[in-house]
Amino acid sequence: MVGMENATATHDERLRDLEADIDALADAVGTPGERPITQRLDTIERVLFALARTQGVDPDAI
Repeated sequence: MVGMENATATHDERLRDLEADIDALADAVGTPGERPITQRLDTIERVLFALARTQGVDPDAI
């Protein structure tokens, strides 16, 4: 059971890190009103797809 708890803790830590990375990414692509939200979301999507590919994940297969 300890292994499961460690895996859960690691998963939770990765989720927190991912949320922080997404927040930083959103800040990097611009502030609200600077560009339309659709352009900001498109930029975020392209960066996340590139990140997934560098980690060996095919985002089109998900």
